[in-house]
Amino acid sequence: MDEQEHSARNRPHITLSMIVRNEEKRYLRQALETHRPWIDRAVIIDDGSTDGTAAMCRELLEGIPLVLVENPTSRFSDEVRLRKQQWEETIAVNPEWILNLDADEILTTDFGELRDVLLSGPEEAIYFRLFDMWSETAYREDAFWQAHAYYRPFLIKYRPGMVYEWKETPQHCGRFPLSIQHLPYACHVPRVKHYGWAREEDRVRKYVRYQTLDPEARYGWKEQYESILDAEPRLIPWTD
Repeated sequence: MDEQEHSARNRPHITLSMIVRNEEKRYLRQALETHRPWIDRAVIIDDGSTDGTAAMCRELLEGIPLVLVENPTSRFSDEVRLRKQQWEETIAVNPEWILNLDADEILTTDFGELRDVLLSGPEEAIYFRLFDMWSETAYREDAFWQAHAYYRPFLIKYRPGMVYEWKETPQHCGRFPLSIQHLPYACHVPRVKHYGWAREEDRVRKYVRYQTLDPEARYGWKEQYESILDAEPRLIPWTD
């Protein structure tokens, strides 16, 4: 066993947990190539893809233990059901740490430098800021778009004996069970770039989706939904 292999085996163990759907021509390749060096296992739910998403997951994660569950049809109209499926499949592999990222979310590379230090402290939840990228080089910031002003959990240490409860809503239920809010946590410098809004076609698709799945904005913010297609949003250049 060489020194690099020995180090990888003795570092804190991360399981990447992800939901994907028709990501072949979006950001999945960039996401998996970026995160691959930091993870030790992956659990991925392919939620009814009709393109080569599943094959791309297998290709890019070759050599890393992978659980790939392929739903024949999408469950996203009932997001909490889908997130519960993701959670159950993930904890079934008895993870140490769970890194929960969507296919269009990419951690900045400074995470790699800090990885083992962050996971070796007393905290059991690691919080980062998320930036809604409105292009490849700028994020949106205004009254309706300020996710980056807050820290949110992306990485948690799994407690097998803990009771995990969910926000039982069909949309915007959260990526983790509500119960993880009780874990000791820390906020850290690495950031998450969310590219889900970066292309106009994606913004249109999401606008239509929310108008269809949540027409009365029972689970989201009506004004924010309506602002998705703003012609001249306020954008801030991304800086590394």
